[in-house]
Amino acid sequence: MTAHTVAPRSAPGVQQTPEDVDELVRRRVPGMSLEAPFYTSQEVYERDLDVVFGRNWIFVAAAAELPEPGDFVTVEVGDWSVIVVRDDDEQVQAFHNVCRHRGSRLLPERQGSVGNIVCPYHRWTYGVDGKLLFAESQPATFDKSCFSLRSVHVRNLAGLVFICLAQDAPEDFDAVAEVLEPHLRPYELDRAKVAVTYDLQEAGNWKLVMENNRECYHCDGHPELITAYFPLFAYEAEDITPRLKPLYDRYVKAADALAKVRADHGLPLRDHRELDTRQVGFQLSHLPLDGEGKSFAPNGAAVCTKLLGSVQDAAFGDLSLHMQPNSWFHLLSDHAVVFSVLPTSTGTSTLRTTWLVHPDAVEGVDYDLDALTMVWRATNDQDRALVAGTQVGCANPGYVPGPYSMVEDDVEAFVNWYVTRLLEAIA
Repeated sequence: MTAHTVAPRSAPGVQQTPEDVDELVRRRVPGMSLEAPFYTSQEVYERDLDVVFGRNWIFVAAAAELPEPGDFVTVEVGDWSVIVVRDDDEQVQAFHNVCRHRGSRLLPERQGSVGNIVCPYHRWTYGVDGKLLFAESQPATFDKSCFSLRSVHVRNLAGLVFICLAQDAPEDFDAVAEVLEPHLRPYELDRAKVAVTYDLQEAGNWKLVMENNRECYHCDGHPELITAYFPLFAYEAEDITPRLKPLYDRYVKAADALAKVRADHGLPLRDHRELDTRQVGFQLSHLPLDGEGKSFAPNGAAVCTKLLGSVQDAAFGDLSLHMQPNSWFHLLSDHAVVFSVLPTSTGTSTLRTTWLVHPDAVEGVDYDLDALTMVWRATNDQDRALVAGTQVGCANPGYVPGPYSMVEDDVEAFVNWYVTRLLEAIA
């Protein structure tokens, strides 16, 4: 067995200096969980905002949240506030939520609809394309074209909206989109309808929320989820214990049936895993569901009578997509669930969950909202308790990093992706 040496923690109450954070990053031991300051240090938190959220593509909204021109959402990331809006040409745009006059916040609401964007302070008025339309009492030499809203990089990937706050965005997003788009296309998420969105306040560092999502080692603690979801994510045949063998045999049979359905739909049959080998890290797997194989419900039953997009078979499994650093997605025949995590402090974060259904699906007729959301509301609440417990544990002076199991490869991949970004910034 290889011995892992872990450097001693700072004394309680001692603030990490920037040099200490650099050293923390450099000495990270592969295969081991991160040291406590990664979850508890204000200096590390500020580094995360700058390096991870300030320089990478992050998922912020479903395009279905912006169904009409003028519809917008605002996104808060540290001190940044961004407007994501559908313009009059029905394209998704993103702008810094700051007036070009004297810096007032333009749109304080989380979501809404506007004809134009009007500053509440001095009434400077912008179109939904960001162009300045009106600014009172300016000299004849004033050139409105020089004072458009400052744009933010934005991509609408088959109905999933990502932004990058950096001046120069990572260039490999388009290459990743080329891989993912054929898999996402049948669901027509850009035309879907939002059934409901809700925010869960997590008592844990954002990385703990993401690490929890990246493994199913704990999935026995999700009884609602595993009535349909095979708790075998990241398991190989050699990882299957005698207890899991009957479940694994059922999984193999369901996977063979799903492969035929995917082929009948003309879908790509190859899954992809590039979680830590590129800057826009991702994983895509089309997974079978247990029971009826249709949706996240007891025994895999359907939860909506209308199927998404061009999907023809209700037993269409779960198209599972992970994107670094802050999102994951489950696309099923009858609905989709999209998740994003944003940091709010060293020890807190917000998990936003949005359920999407067919644009013509009617609540109370085609779906019951409680049945649609039951599995992931329960799962999110269960995970929230696990994350909160881990945050408290990591702050305990007795905590030292421990080894990842054989089925936590994706946790290691997430942490490796994260540490690689920090190392690049140090260099």
